Amino acid sequence: MLFHSSVRKELARSFGATLVVLATVVMTMTLIRTVGEASRGTFNPTDVLIIMGYTVLSDMPTILSMSLFIAILSVLTRMYADSEMVIWFGSGRGLSSLIKPLFRFAWPILVVIFALALFILPWAFGRIEDLRDKYEKRGDIARIEPGQFQESANGDRVFFIEKDSQSKESGSNVFIATSEQGKETVASAQRGRIEIIGRDKFLVLENGQRLEKTSGKPDLTISMFQRYGARVGADDQSARTYVPTSSLTTLQLVQEPNARNLAELSWRIGLGLAALNFVVIGLASAGVNPRVGRTANIGFAFMAFVVYFNLLLLGKNWVENRQVEFVHFLLALHGGALAAALLWLGIRHNNWTLRKPQRNRQAVDDKVGTP
Repeated sequence: MLFHSSVRKELARSFGATLVVLATVVMTMTLIRTVGEASRGTFNPTDVLIIMGYTVLSDMPTILSMSLFIAILSVLTRMYADSEMVIWFGSGRGLSSLIKPLFRFAWPILVVIFALALFILPWAFGRIEDLRDKYEKRGDIARIEPGQFQESANGDRVFFIEKDSQSKESGSNVFIATSEQGKETVASAQRGRIEIIGRDKFLVLENGQRLEKTSGKPDLTISMFQRYGARVGADDQSARTYVPTSSLTTLQLVQEPNARNLAELSWRIGLGLAALNFVVIGLASAGVNPRVGRTANIGFAFMAFVVYFNLLLLGKNWVENRQVEFVHFLLALHGGALAAALLWLGIRHNNWTLRKPQRNRQAVDDKVGTP
């Protein structure tokens, strides 16, 4: 039908524009947050853009759901404001007859949302955790940054280099503080460089001094040296031991249905079911009020979206703490939202209104003198 085709084309334009705006906002916020985490030493600064890409990819189900909801609500609101819905109703078609064209437009987006939530989201979180774990397990040499105190991987050493040379294999004004086997050692030198002796890497210091103190004893040993070597730790190539539930595949969550895995599964399934419900909610809530303008519906969209997704997060916490069953939560939240949306749609489709009881109406008619 021509009308259905025009509705889908307008929905596509509105959805595309909304998606670009929301994606840009999320990318900007993610970039700021990722740069802040990198400055605190959580991530490698060179991996900021990669981590930002994985993070935005994991947020795409939420972005797509909100873009779809806003597109449906804004297009139908414009149709009400321009009296196109009056023509549609005048042709003998009700509000529920728009469900078919809306879902014909939305079903590819819903499939993408389910695919992202069930398969791509855990993969993206897994890559982020791999990059985080790799950066935490980097060797002592990789941790050294000019002008900053850096701790070794096992926490028993603190390094400081005032300035690197262009070769990146030597530096000036080197400081090393070591605490191991009950001894505390502080070594400083004018220069230091990296040398490979056998299979190990050593930080060789030149022209410096070394202070050594044994824990529990007041003695302090000071020695001068022209050349002093300290073995530094290599990169840890072991596999990641910590596996959060967010990085587990959906199949793993189903195979091990404990409380934490079911909570994560309820979140992933809920992302798709929420997008499905937002199509019906958008149709049921669309309308226009000349007194408040068109922006009221956009405000309602943001409020409904925030409330719905906060309930998703709250329900995930409840399932994890065994306060509610997995199936009961899905039926209560998503089934309840769908039932409420369908009831709202039925009321608007059939123009159901609350009427006063017959006695009250008769009393009012007698009071005003109506025969």
